[in-house]
Amino acid sequence: MWQGPVDTLTYSGLRVVELADDPRGEILGKLLADQGADVIKVEPVGGSRGRRVGPWVRGHEGDPDFSLNFWTYNTSKRSVVVDATTAEGRTERDDLIATADVLITSDTPDGLTAAGIDLQELTDRHQHLIAVSVSPYGLTGPWANRRSSDLVALASGGILMSCGYDDHSIPPIRPGGNQSMQIAASFGHTGLLLALLERQMSGLGQIVDVSMHEAIAVSGELANPYWFYPRVLLQRQTCRHAQPSPTSPALFECADGVQVYFALILSDTKTWGILVDWLDSLGMALDLADEEYLQLSHRQENFPYIQTLLESFFLMQDSGAVYTEAQRRGLPLGPISAPEDLVEDPHLAARGYFVDVPMDGESVKFPGSPFSFSYGTGAPTSPPKLGADTEAVLAQTKSSAAEATAGVGIGVMS
Repeated sequence: MWQGPVDTLTYSGLRVVELADDPRGEILGKLLADQGADVIKVEPVGGSRGRRVGPWVRGHEGDPDFSLNFWTYNTSKRSVVVDATTAEGRTERDDLIATADVLITSDTPDGLTAAGIDLQELTDRHQHLIAVSVSPYGLTGPWANRRSSDLVALASGGILMSCGYDDHSIPPIRPGGNQSMQIAASFGHTGLLLALLERQMSGLGQIVDVSMHEAIAVSGELANPYWFYPRVLLQRQTCRHAQPSPTSPALFECADGVQVYFALILSDTKTWGILVDWLDSLGMALDLADEEYLQLSHRQENFPYIQTLLESFFLMQDSGAVYTEAQRRGLPLGPISAPEDLVEDPHLAARGYFVDVPMDGESVKFPGSPFSFSYGTGAPTSPPKLGADTEAVLAQTKSSAAEATAGVGIGVMS
C-alpha cells in the first residue's frame, strides 16, 4: 500500500491510471505526466476516441498514432490496451488500478457503472487510492448522467452569454481551445493536490468529484457578482469584458494591418496623462493637452472625438513599435497575435516555452510546461503509440496486484 509522501513538485514516483477518454481527464493526466508522473492511459481496442479526431500529421491521415488532437492532450503517457468488455480485460484493468496512487475518470455515473467501475468500492478496497472524477455534471445530482461537450458546458455554465460582439443580433460566440475542458481539468489538478496533501497526513485516499458544470459556473468573471448584488445583467462586447453598459472600443488597427488592444479607461487620470504625453511627443495631441481635458466629465463628453484621434494615431504606426513604446511608457497595450505567431514569440523563446520532442527520428515542437520551478521543471515527452506499453505494463502489474491483494504492499511511490 501507500508508503510515504510523494514529491508533489515533480510527481516523482506517482503512478496514475487514466481511464478518461476526453480532454477533461486527458488534460489532467498530461499535467501530471509532463511533470514526471507515470501516467498509464488505458485504452479500448482500437484506441481512445481522440485518436480518431484530426487534424493529422501530413501523410498519416486516419492513423491513430498520428492524430494531432491526441498528441495535444496525451504527451508523456504510456498506452495500455485493455478489452474491458471481457472478464480477462476487467481483471487486467483492476490489476492496474491496484498498483495506482491516482485514478482519473471522466465518465458519468451511468457510464462508470456500465464499464464496471465503482469509485467508492475502489477507494474502500485500496485505501491509498485517490480517484479523481472530472465529469460533465459531477457524480451526484439530477443532471449527473446528462451528456455534455465543451460548447454545451460553456452555454449551460453561463460563460457563453458574455462572449461575443457589440451587435447583439449576432448570437454568443464560443471561445476556442476547449476552454471548459481546460478549466475543469485545472480544478481537477487543484483537487488532486489537496487530496495528496491530505494523504501525506492520513495515509488515506478519497474521491475527488469535479463537475465541469460547477467549474464553469464559478468562472463567469463579473457576471455572478453583478447579478447577485445589484441584480444587473452584463452585455457582451467585442474583445473586451462584458459590462452592464457599453464601454469604449478597445481594438485599433495599425499601419501594418495588425490590430492592438488598448482599453482607454477615461477615469484613470494617470493613464490619460501618459497617453497625452505620448501623442504630444509625435505632434498629435492637438487640444487634448488643454487643461479642460483634465476633467473626467469633459473627457467623457468628448469621447467620440478622442476615439477618432486615437484611431488616426495608431493607423500611422507599426504595431510592433506601438507595443514597444506603450510598454516602455507603462501602458497596458498588446498586439492581437494569431496562434501561429506564438511559435516565433521572442518572450516565449527566451523562456524556452516551446520544446522539441523526438518523434520517430524527427523533432516535433510542442508547448512546454505551464509551470516553472526553481528545482527543475518538467517537459513533455512523446505521446504514446497505441498499445505500445501493454505487454510490459501488464506483466509488471500482475505481480504487484497479487501482492496488494495479499496485503504485502505495492511500493510504487518513493
